[in-house]
Amino acid sequence: MKNLYFCNMLQFENQKIKYIVRRVLPVLALVAMIYSCASIGQPMGGDKDTTPPRFVGSTPVAGATNAKKNKISLVFDEFIKIEKATEKVVVSPPQIQQPEIKAAGKRIQVNLLDSLKENTTYTIDFSDAIVDNNEGNPLGNFAFTFSTGAQIDTMEVAGTLLDASNLEPIKGMLVGLHSNLNDSAFTKLPFDRVARTDSRGHFSIRGIAPGKYRIYGLMDADQNFTFNQKSEMIAFNDSLVIPTMEERVRMDTAWVDSLTYDTIIEKKYTHYLPDNLILRAFKELNNSQYLVKSERLVPKKFTFYFANKADTLPVLKGLNFDEKEAFVIEKTQRNDTIHYWVKDSVLYKQDTLALSLTYLYTDTLNQLVPRTDTLRLVSKQKLVKEEPEKKKKKKKKDDEEEVEPTKFLSVKVDAPSSMDVYGSISLVFEEPIAYFDSAAIHLRQKVDTLWKDVPFEFEHDSIDIKKFNLYYDWEPTSEYEFTVDSTAFHGIYGLFTDKIKQGFKVRSEDEYASITFNITGADPSAFVELLDAQDKVVRRRRVVNGIADFYFLNPGKYSARLINDRNGNGEWDTGNFEKGLQPEEVYYYNMILEPKANWDLNKQSWDIHATPLDKQKLDELKKQKPDEDKKKNNNNDERRRR
Repeated sequence: MKNLYFCNMLQFENQKIKYIVRRVLPVLALVAMIYSCASIGQPMGGDKDTTPPRFVGSTPVAGATNAKKNKISLVFDEFIKIEKATEKVVVSPPQIQQPEIKAAGKRIQVNLLDSLKENTTYTIDFSDAIVDNNEGNPLGNFAFTFSTGAQIDTMEVAGTLLDASNLEPIKGMLVGLHSNLNDSAFTKLPFDRVARTDSRGHFSIRGIAPGKYRIYGLMDADQNFTFNQKSEMIAFNDSLVIPTMEERVRMDTAWVDSLTYDTIIEKKYTHYLPDNLILRAFKELNNSQYLVKSERLVPKKFTFYFANKADTLPVLKGLNFDEKEAFVIEKTQRNDTIHYWVKDSVLYKQDTLALSLTYLYTDTLNQLVPRTDTLRLVSKQKLVKEEPEKKKKKKKKDDEEEVEPTKFLSVKVDAPSSMDVYGSISLVFEEPIAYFDSAAIHLRQKVDTLWKDVPFEFEHDSIDIKKFNLYYDWEPTSEYEFTVDSTAFHGIYGLFTDKIKQGFKVRSEDEYASITFNITGADPSAFVELLDAQDKVVRRRRVVNGIADFYFLNPGKYSARLINDRNGNGEWDTGNFEKGLQPEEVYYYNMILEPKANWDLNKQSWDIHATPLDKQKLDELKKQKPDEDKKKNNNNDERRRR
């Protein structure tokens, strides 16, 4: 009986609980709903949108023929915006008047302000400028095409544009085609078809009709699609471009799920050629000569700056002074910057120096003709007047005379305490030197415990008149002492040097590395520049019998580039379009070498033509980095972890 009673009671309690749940549950659900609706916090769940906008229609329709209207309307499946339209969007044929391109809601309106050409295929290449409004997901490589004639031209050509001097990809440069094969078309006519390079230097010109073309690159400063300014960077190809197409097959995979594939499907597609054009861009030398500016920053020196190098110095004549033997002239190798140090104190104390300057000037006919300018040079810094000799002061304690310290000629001594085996000592003065005593300069080597005088070469620097260099064949691990007696050097303004003493030790050969390149394909006059990790030149060597060797290198990372030095002047030379002259070829060794101390990296084989030119320079050396793809937010993973 007790068991029966217990079961009845249990059944009654269960029914009671069910009744309460049925009455309370709707109320709880309603409260939860109200709370959810009222909550102002960010809702959880749902992955971030990573899908780009989708093109759904247009007026006229994509690929329309016999189109006559200048206005184009494009519709997408979500709200969109355009990023950097003037930089990324390119209309072909090029438009002299900048098209109006606006985004509103899900629609893009394009208004072509130039009159439409008859029987012409028009391409509006948006690149990755179209992005969704919320997350900025780009619709990559999108282009819209229509024709004013009865057919659509579908040919394409593609390639890469590089800086000829260092193989850097160039972003935002125009690349265009001319069906007019005369060289003058580049300087007088706008392009027939045009594209713009991306951050990798890549370009793709679309909507091309069958035929023969010349291809050019142009950094169009005045936006007229012609090369008419010497300052514009250009590129041209010696060969004609003939667009073609071919049928190709690609393999696509059909997947059952994310881990299991069903089958491999062959799909045919049309591939357009050429797709690997290489253009090398350069700026022509600007040979225009003129006086850029003149200045007199300090009383004792004035300077002339010229726009270009010159074979001779200008002729200077004083109008309120006698210019004969009045100056020490300091100049650059190009004679484009010339400093005049005024020796005579009476002269440099004058507030104004009036003079005439005769030099070669480029006239309107691009001819060098003599020109004379009358100049008045006023110092921007007032001359500090020399004070009368100060009376000697008395010290308070012992009444001893206090002697004023001697002012010496300032000099910078470059003699590191750890000297490179190939190193030298240099002295750089703050003003030109009137004379010096070579007998007052000493170099001693420590032999056992004694210091021994050794012979050396000491000479004026060939470029900088304020610099002197000491050369010696240093013995590795040896100790040396460099000394200069006081008053050894006298400046042009009467000051002399104090005593100089500098000790140093030459590094061991075991601390260095060496690299030797065995080169194939180089011109007889080629040279190799060894580069550091920042693409800066460390050493330069001529290629002799296919060999370029570099000794006594500090351990570190190195690469190299080779210049086919056609004229043998030891430097890279640019091109000239009018003369049909391409810039000198540059090639990069496509590996980073990292020798350690006491390493010899010999026989580094280098075929300069083995790797395509656009693949030779390593990404880590490039200063023009590719634009990063739109990164997907990692909030999805974070939300899943919550």
